[in-house]
Amino acid sequence: MHKSFYFIISVILLEFLYTGCISQNGNNSEDFHYNEFIKYCDSNYRTKPYEVIKKVDSVIREKRNGEAVSQLLITKAKCKFVVAEYDSAIIILDTLLTHTINEKNIINHNRLLSDIYNTKGNIFSRKTMQDSAIYYFNKAYKCSSSTDLSTDQINISINLADAYIRKGIFDMGAFWYKNALSISDTLLIPEKERFPSLYGLGQVYMELRDFDQSDFYYNLAGKYYDSMQPFEKHFYLNNRGNSYYFRGDYERALSYFRKSMALTNSREEMEFERNLTMVNLGEIFILTNQTDSAEYYLNKCYSFFKQLNHVSALYYIETQMIELALKKGNTSKAKSIIDKAVKPSYVEPNLLLIRNKYLQHYFEESKDFKNAYYYQNNNIKINDSIRNAKVKMRTSEISLRYKQDSTLMKKEFSIKEKENQVTLLNQWIYMLILGILLIITIGIIYVSYKKRINDKRLWILKTDINSMRLESIRNRISPHFIFNVLNREMIKQSKGNNKENLLALSKLIRKNLELTDNQAITLKDELDFVETYLSIEKENIEDDFYYNLIIDENIDINKIYIPSMFIQIPIENAIKHSLQMKNGTKQIWVTIELKDEYIQIRIIDNGGGFKTDSINKGTNTGLKVITQTIQLLNINNKKQMMMKISNINLDNSEIGCEILYSIPINFSYK
Repeated sequence: MHKSFYFIISVILLEFLYTGCISQNGNNSEDFHYNEFIKYCDSNYRTKPYEVIKKVDSVIREKRNGEAVSQLLITKAKCKFVVAEYDSAIIILDTLLTHTINEKNIINHNRLLSDIYNTKGNIFSRKTMQDSAIYYFNKAYKCSSSTDLSTDQINISINLADAYIRKGIFDMGAFWYKNALSISDTLLIPEKERFPSLYGLGQVYMELRDFDQSDFYYNLAGKYYDSMQPFEKHFYLNNRGNSYYFRGDYERALSYFRKSMALTNSREEMEFERNLTMVNLGEIFILTNQTDSAEYYLNKCYSFFKQLNHVSALYYIETQMIELALKKGNTSKAKSIIDKAVKPSYVEPNLLLIRNKYLQHYFEESKDFKNAYYYQNNNIKINDSIRNAKVKMRTSEISLRYKQDSTLMKKEFSIKEKENQVTLLNQWIYMLILGILLIITIGIIYVSYKKRINDKRLWILKTDINSMRLESIRNRISPHFIFNVLNREMIKQSKGNNKENLLALSKLIRKNLELTDNQAITLKDELDFVETYLSIEKENIEDDFYYNLIIDENIDINKIYIPSMFIQIPIENAIKHSLQMKNGTKQIWVTIELKDEYIQIRIIDNGGGFKTDSINKGTNTGLKVITQTIQLLNINNKKQMMMKISNINLDNSEIGCEILYSIPINFSYK
């Protein structure tokens, strides 16, 4: 009893191989998010193909980088492959292939080409066009091999192996599976991640009816069943069931197919795999004379593959339907199925075995023994071909082992030669290490000597700084004394408003002395200083001067620190250079608000905007102090303080000058 499930293997294995085909790159944050998006697409294109297509289309519109767009288009083609829109996928890949070949400056040029060829090969394999599939898989492997070894070459090797097996070229199939294992050894891939190659070899020996070797590889793969993805488990269960089917152990084969059916029923997205399992169940029920169950499953999966126009699947199902009709004694229905059956351009040997066997049965029932003998004779020839393939496979294995032994011997000679070279190299290394140690010792002594000298200089410098600080403190005693005497005399001599102005002036001078001694002060202290200053200046700029202060209710001015005089200096400049000479209403607005973890201080006047040619133009010392202070403070802060000066249009058609500070909430003034 013979059977082929090549088309089952192709669909499941090819979809599995896609999981390693997306390359990643990028150094900045945009590339990081883009790579995360690629990972998302790679994980979900099988289960949510339409959603991924929609997301890819939206991202493509935003991307300008050629390589990024190429990767997204490959992902879209894979989604089209999953939903069986093969023609659309081929159009995308052909367009992309033309663009990628011409764009030689793409960093991962060969990897992109490899991914495109691999995807095209999978599409042709799904369409049972194995010659085309092998052509593109070989091109993919060549492009991938031009770079360093990677898991891409493992995936492509498995694709090639699968395509050769479906063509009945088992020795090449085994070669590529073993090539995948060899690359896995070189890349130190964990054993638990090698099961696709292992159950692939199990399939090869199953097709050659070498069930001992087949069980050996299936058992190795089965150890990692719990680590497999759902579609990988389905692949393993179906092919393990096939191995018992070929032996005629239908009961054990049925147990594996039932497990596969339970798995696919629990996963809504595994519709294709579910219908493939129904094909297996249908044939088992035919062979065990459970014709009603066989008819139920075959009819159900036939309608599914009819919608997809999957010729290989339809050919195989119709083959089973012929035998089902004969089992029920309905020869006319069997003839009708034969007459209307699909005719694939290529039929795999094992599928042909089954069709010939059932056609032989049909002609025997029809008393047409000439045609019955014809199909029986054809099957004998096919079985002879399988036996010849088995012999060829054995010969290839012996040749491969001989090559491996010869290679191993050459490696042993090479190792001995290298050992001698390593011994000589070690002697030079020891001498080099001694020389380096001597240089390091001398360097340490020199550095220690320089450090002692620098420490001495630093100690002298600190002593000088402390002396200057003491001198500064002594120098400040005299101004304090003068301000105290000035305050006392002003109280004695002044009367009325002059007394208030002189007191304010004294307060201003004293406050200025206190503020300039601090790098940062609270908003409350700064605003108090500004109001004291304005109380004196208001007399000089007439009664039509207005000072407007607006503070966000979420800001505690007792806890927020800013550099001293950062508000006072712009206000002083506004009065000196603009408002003093202005006719009409003179206004200054100070707005303090919390915005995006920044304290924003906005100082606006209606003095006609910032002018570089004011008649009261000074030395710009105030603005220089502000900008230099910001530059020095920003050195030790990750979030930067910013200042912006601009002219703005006011509501009353006047032009004003705006100074905007943006100060991070946790800004450090150390």
